[in-house]
Amino acid sequence: MSTTVIGPYEDDDPTEACSTIHHEVIGTTTCLSGGEDVPLAPLTTLKVGGPARHLVIATTHDELLATVRDCDRRGEPCLVLGDGSNVLVGDNGFDGTVVRVATSGLSAEVSSCGGALVTVAAGQVWDDFVVHAIEQEWIGPEFLSGIPGLVGSTPIQNVGAYGVEVGEFIARVRTWDRVDDTQRTFTADQCDFGYRSSRFKAESDRYVVLDVTMQFNLGTRSLPVRYAELARRLGVEPGERVDTSQVRETVLAVRAGKGMVLNPNDHDTWSAGSFFTNPLVSPDQVPEGAPAFAQSDGRVKTSAAWLIDHAGYGKGFKVAEDAPASLSTKHVLALTNRGGASSGDFTTLARTVIDGVRDVYGITLVPEPRLIGCTI
Repeated sequence: MSTTVIGPYEDDDPTEACSTIHHEVIGTTTCLSGGEDVPLAPLTTLKVGGPARHLVIATTHDELLATVRDCDRRGEPCLVLGDGSNVLVGDNGFDGTVVRVATSGLSAEVSSCGGALVTVAAGQVWDDFVVHAIEQEWIGPEFLSGIPGLVGSTPIQNVGAYGVEVGEFIARVRTWDRVDDTQRTFTADQCDFGYRSSRFKAESDRYVVLDVTMQFNLGTRSLPVRYAELARRLGVEPGERVDTSQVRETVLAVRAGKGMVLNPNDHDTWSAGSFFTNPLVSPDQVPEGAPAFAQSDGRVKTSAAWLIDHAGYGKGFKVAEDAPASLSTKHVLALTNRGGASSGDFTTLARTVIDGVRDVYGITLVPEPRLIGCTI
């Protein structure tokens, strides 16, 4: 069942003409059921994973924190799960409590002079928020259209695409610190954002993200287009700005062409998105002909997809003809479930690719998804 609820706009201060506060629930809320021995595969985009001994669907901050704190105090293993779009869960499942974050809601302070300061619950679906941001003329998230997952997961990975990272917009992240048993709020400079990294990823079992506050400029024209492929598809030069809705439509088309927009009928989207991060290496490690993007620390970011493809692992590669896991038939950076795959099928495929790329180029690829109850 899906519901969409839009709350009323309320004036923050009737004497301040340029300021309003919006309180809303946006997008769709899917009804899930908790219980005992619940399979986790349906809760992940890879559609892999054994049962959770106990599953709780936390729809409020209080319920989320009460469950996590109770487990921690009793010493019971507790896994906080978002939308399952960046995890590989082992076939034995999780012998403890899994808490599925399903909180929702948004509040925004909007000013023609200061832009929009938007606080979003961790359980809000990210792409629903992107749609809402475009409707409200908040600039920037349009480049991150089609990325699966929840808002609370975005700062953990510092998700990014087409030259834009969510860390550019984040003002603060409110968390629950499981070690100190207290609430902690981090400003952007305290989040240690890097390429697909943050302090929350570095200590993945410590912080539970409760909500994320982001700052946006207002307008209908996008940020300057930074990514050459996207600029070509938009028919503009890099650095130009275009309508935010046009950016979203084009990004979704590009992602769909790579199997990176979720579709239950397309096995190429039964994936965790990009399974490997792009390697950061010294300039002399970049193979001839490989893409190279200079970094501020003197290293170079090269393309994991290029390395995989040129090491001999093309689209649709399988370790065996009848293997139920393969590289996507649309994009070699995604590992996909062709139906009935186990976590072992994925770890075998990932290890084969990692070993092969290292043998050819001396570069070790690093998996991006979080591994739960399995190793590569």
